[in-house]
Amino acid sequence: MAYLLGSIPFGYLIVRATKGADVRATGSGGTGATNVSRRAGKTAGVVTLLLDALKGVAAVAIAKVVLGLPFFGEGTLAGPALENAYWWVAAAAIAVIMGHIFPVWLRFRGGKGVATGVGVFLVLTPLAVVLAGVIFVLLVWRTRYVSLGSILAAVSIPLFVLLRNVFVQPVTAFMPIMSAAMAGAMLILFAHRENIGRLKNGTENRFK
Repeated sequence: MAYLLGSIPFGYLIVRATKGADVRATGSGGTGATNVSRRAGKTAGVVTLLLDALKGVAAVAIAKVVLGLPFFGEGTLAGPALENAYWWVAAAAIAVIMGHIFPVWLRFRGGKGVATGVGVFLVLTPLAVVLAGVIFVLLVWRTRYVSLGSILAAVSIPLFVLLRNVFVQPVTAFMPIMSAAMAGAMLILFAHRENIGRLKNGTENRFK
């Protein structure tokens, strides 16, 4: 269910409906908010960003409800039962990001997974997302490279989860959450492989 939810190509549908075009023929070739902004304007980009993030929120929220976990907090589960439930939540988190990057409806050619990942980890580890968001904003402000900000922000989330667990307070179901964060970061890195090549060559598009 999480994979199919992630596969809903909101950016593709918005550009198809407003411009009659395939957003994947523009810019980086993805279906995410940045590419939608280039093709259909910033308002369309913002709407795409919100809808893609909501996919991540919804996938994790549905998994938690199905597994008897509250949206926030631990609920009545404890010990091995709690950790087992969170492994399934982590699986849903990874699946929804995979759905966005590899949507079955578009022959497995979708977006970069960033906005959907934001939605996922806003539910699972909001503090890490806030800190990663600061990195994203600073990098994009300084360089105008959305891809660079997205890559480093995604990679920073597992680091922030680890730092919180070690230095602030133990993270509930640390291993499932950390595994989801690492898998999400690797998926987003993979989705940005062409951007990384263009960054190295100095040919990456800057956000205007």
